Amino acid sequence: MSNTFEKVRITAFNTAACHDLRILLTLDIEPTFSQCVIVIDGKGHLLGRLASIVAKQALNGQKIVIVRCEELNVSGSFFRNKLKYHAYLNKRCIVNPNRGPFHFRAPSRIFYKALRGMVAHKTARGAAALDRIKLFEGVPPPYDKMKRMVVPSALRVLKLKPGRKYTTIGRISHEVGWKYQDVVAKLEEKRKAKSAAYYQRKKAVVALKSKAAASKADDLKSVNESITAYGY
Repeated sequence: MSNTFEKVRITAFNTAACHDLRILLTLDIEPTFSQCVIVIDGKGHLLGRLASIVAKQALNGQKIVIVRCEELNVSGSFFRNKLKYHAYLNKRCIVNPNRGPFHFRAPSRIFYKALRGMVAHKTARGAAALDRIKLFEGVPPPYDKMKRMVVPSALRVLKLKPGRKYTTIGRISHEVGWKYQDVVAKLEEKRKAKSAAYYQRKKAVVALKSKAAASKADDLKSVNESITAYGY
């Protein structure tokens, strides 16, 4: 009996650890993984689909960091998902609630619990897989300077039918007791402003380099032809 596996492509450029290494991860019959840490931007991903892919890759040995967990999406309207969460709050140990189950409020912990349910976390292999995964709200250093990737097979715009209702995990978390939505939003504004300034400086440097190369093109013509002859 043949098994069918969905192929998932994740491409990375210019990460601090990889030095211009292009990584192509294909989730197939024999998944491969990279020694480099893969940073995934959680914004716009469906929670369950992303969790299943990340769990499988972690079990195969891949180290993964997921940032902006507060921007993860769940299908269904906000009100519907809020009712589901409140129903989940009723599930507790009547004798001693300290025994669990524990109801996480932070978006990263909600996503962690979804991941944990997809891994045999009580075994050594499952525990090691969960240790390879890091989850964050916002984009803290040093991941703000690393290339962030997406998982196409988990993107809401590709996998959820147009017009369907959806909600953001950060909004649900805020409604049920997460206290740091405003703090994360303020830090994200600072990070985006800093990133935009860096991008403008980078564009200016690239423009100056292009201008300098164009002005010296005639002087370096013979040199460039010699280099081209050797295959460079």
